[in-house]
Formats: sequence, C-alpha cells, structure tokens
Amino acid sequence: MTDAPLTVRGFRIYKGFLYGNTQAAMAADIRAVAASAPLFSPMTPYGKPMSVRMTSAGKYGWFADRRGYRYVTEHPLGTEWPPIPDSVLSVWRAVTGLERMPDCCLVNFYGPKARMGLHQDRDEADFSFPVVSISLGDDGLFRIGSQERGGKTESVWLTSGDVVVMGGEARLTYHGVDKIRPGSSTLLEGEGRLNLTLRVVD
Repeated sequence: MTDAPLTVRGFRIYKGFLYGNTQAAMAADIRAVAASAPLFSPMTPYGKPMSVRMTSAGKYGWFADRRGYRYVTEHPLGTEWPPIPDSVLSVWRAVTGLERMPDCCLVNFYGPKARMGLHQDRDEADFSFPVVSISLGDDGLFRIGSQERGGKTESVWLTSGDVVVMGGEARLTYHGVDKIRPGSSTLLEGEGRLNLTLRVVD
C-alpha cells in the first residue's frame, strides 16, 4: 500500500493499495459472489448490450435495460444479491473513514475487448458520499474528464490492487475505461479485469 495517493482532477488514486495475497483472497470472494449472482450483460436503453459483464453484491444491484439505468433489489434471475464481502468493505473503511457502509458493490468484468464509455455515477440519492473503485486483474486505461461532456481528458493506467476514491469535486466527473491490457496480470484465470465500485445508494 502506498501512503500518499496520486490525485488527478480530484480523483484520489492509491497505487498498489492491495498486495498480492490480499488481491487473491478478494478475487476468490468475488468468484463466490458471481457463483450466487451470475455475471450478465445488461442491455442499454439504446438497444445494445454492454461490452462488460456485471453482477452486484449488497442491498442493491445496478441494472440497465430499455427503461434506463437504475438500482434494483434482485438479480435478473429473481434472487437477492449476496452480501458485500468483508474483504471489500475493509477497503471502503480504510480509504473513506466512514461509518456508513455502502449499499452496493457493482462488479464489472472486462474481457479483452470490453470498454466503458465516459459517464457520471449519478443514480444515487446523496452525492456527498464517495464512490470507491477497486481494480483486480489486467491493467485498465482509466480516462478522466470534467463535470461536463466534452473537453480535454486525462488517462492513467490502473493496475491490479489499485484503489480510486471519487469524492468531492470528482464525484460527478465523467470517467470511463478505454481498454484493458490483456495478459498484464496473472491474478484471474485467463485474461480480464474486475472492477468493483462501492456506492451509497439511499
């Protein structure tokens, strides 16, 4: 774990926050989440499936279809989401210092060609709480914009074990993932990247 975060446009990026053994244990916890709530490819409101596959843990899961983007209390299979693993909650506690725990851990799996366009996380009730992002597996090229669409952006490679805190001025900043670097990590079986984002929803 690094002591001081790298700050890019208000995003606090903790490089190497999680060591190898801790990453492996967390990846195993996420495999258990996916066994209970299988990964799926949401359909966007524009009628195209997202290139990432996802699932969730906690009180809520994030969902998308022709009706729009929203949080739901059940997996598409009709089952409740599994609890957020303690290994993941410990990161939230460490980087936020908050007693309030997140309501959702969104799990995005990026295959070799998956990406996530620039977007804001704004489906939550209270933007004073940060969003915490954890990277596991292959490197991902993280792009950071501004609070308005368009304009200049900055990019940084996120590697396995990095943690990003999006709070304050960065809370409603546009961000996305342009690509991953297949084979850059041996943490996961085969190629791919897991991104966990912790959110207070209510």
